[in-house]
Amino acid sequence: MPGIHSQTSAETPVATGLLGPDRTWHLGAGLMTVATVVAFTIWSFLHAGRDVNAFLLILAIAFGLFMAFNIGGNDVANSFGTSVGAGTLTMKQALVVAAVFEVSGAVIAGGSVTETVRSGIVDLDGLTVDPLGFALIMMSALLGAAVWLLLATRMGWPVSTTHAIIGGIVGAAVTTGLVTGTGGLAMVQWGEIGKIAVSWVLSPLLGGIASFLLFGAIKRQILAPAARAIALGSRGYDDAEDDEDDDENDESEDGEQHHMPVTERMTELQQSAFAESAALDLTPGGPGAELVESAASLSKKERKAARKVERRAAYHALEKRVPPLAAAAAMLLSAMLVFKGLNNLGLQIPLAGGLLALAMIALGVWMATTIFARALKKQTISRATFIMFSWMQVFTACAFAFSHGANDIANAIGPFVAVLDVLRTGAISSEAAVPTAALVAFGIALVSGLWFVGRKVIHTVGSGLTAMHPSSGFAAELAAATIVLLASVLGLPVSSTHILIGAVLGVGVVNHAANWRLMRPIALAWIITLPAAAGIGAVVVLVLRAIF
Repeated sequence: MPGIHSQTSAETPVATGLLGPDRTWHLGAGLMTVATVVAFTIWSFLHAGRDVNAFLLILAIAFGLFMAFNIGGNDVANSFGTSVGAGTLTMKQALVVAAVFEVSGAVIAGGSVTETVRSGIVDLDGLTVDPLGFALIMMSALLGAAVWLLLATRMGWPVSTTHAIIGGIVGAAVTTGLVTGTGGLAMVQWGEIGKIAVSWVLSPLLGGIASFLLFGAIKRQILAPAARAIALGSRGYDDAEDDEDDDENDESEDGEQHHMPVTERMTELQQSAFAESAALDLTPGGPGAELVESAASLSKKERKAARKVERRAAYHALEKRVPPLAAAAAMLLSAMLVFKGLNNLGLQIPLAGGLLALAMIALGVWMATTIFARALKKQTISRATFIMFSWMQVFTACAFAFSHGANDIANAIGPFVAVLDVLRTGAISSEAAVPTAALVAFGIALVSGLWFVGRKVIHTVGSGLTAMHPSSGFAAELAAATIVLLASVLGLPVSSTHILIGAVLGVGVVNHAANWRLMRPIALAWIITLPAAAGIGAVVVLVLRAIF
């Protein structure tokens, strides 16, 4: 799993042959997807009954799974972008983690009951529409949202799938009302639209502030000693060969190094070590460059002595400061799963019992992390730091995947189940049960979308907005989880996608490396998501009404 490797894992692999180097994985994912579509189609016909409109049901299945596929390509890819970009997970490992935790979240906590209309954004009570017309609205919303998500994904823009499905419902419903003369723009709950507009600013702002504060603290308290130990190394990195290299150098060679320009001492390997620790700035005049310059003026013995001091400080930080951080992260992630995942099961957990469970989880994680940190003392400080934060980020990625599967899958499965219920019963119900078969099929579609079309979004989040490493990726994910949890408790109008993007930018601000130029088209995509999906949904509903 975690290991020190380059960040090329976030990029599309070089193509060799018909399907590239991942031919087996492509074929496996493709066969899994085709088998799921076929099996789910057969199940849907058996579930809907003999008198169902076959063509309409096939279209509904196609639109629903296509929406889930694009949620995987955009929203799930956004969630795994920091892990893949940091080198914590490869693309294949991300696929496996997503397959386990996304599908588990969907099946276990995807909601046994879903509202027919996912949001109160459109007042359908005032719309005189028959069951078929209602089904066409939901199908149009699915396709309208899915098409826009695919376009955004191809451009590498992470956008809100919730805003997309809301836009699709608005466009299809308003268009239906205008065509039938039973409704119009007055059906739209403009106050809800205002909340969405607020989320464009509030979500990334809160995520950015939380990430800025958290990663800044991690950088100062945990990473800085490791970075200083690396800087004091004779060849720009910290391992056992450093001391051997010092012993082999005579005083004349050491003296020559004293007068070597700082730019020549900053080898590619050295810069890589600094980037990995993400704790010092190597730009001219920055603290990293100044430290290298000062280290060059030290004698061999002085540098070795100083490096030993920084090594001890770095290992002390890993053993004493990381465990409480990991324990706090475990409590926050567990609470997020309860509020954003397991609450869909209708579980009533007493406050005292919940707090006790969280405390026990935190204590267990604290003890395990302490033992793990002590075991890493045999590793070089750079590798120990990398491995520690890599494993911590693996757990945040798993928690995000489970929570995501439990919640955002409803953006695809909610409208689809509404259509399926209409085709099965011939009536519009306020609520419709979600069959387990649908949860499994849509969960697999999420994973398929991640593998086939999610790489550009992963590249944007993992390396496009700023360079990601396990420590910064962990900080971004934990900060995002914290804001998602607080927003759920306080009822703030936020988007988890926008929060995570803000958290990534917060890391970039700390490292003075945020790509604001790339953020411009992403912010524009956020704004036009709702009207774009609405426009496509409006066109689709007109076409479907003409056909049916």
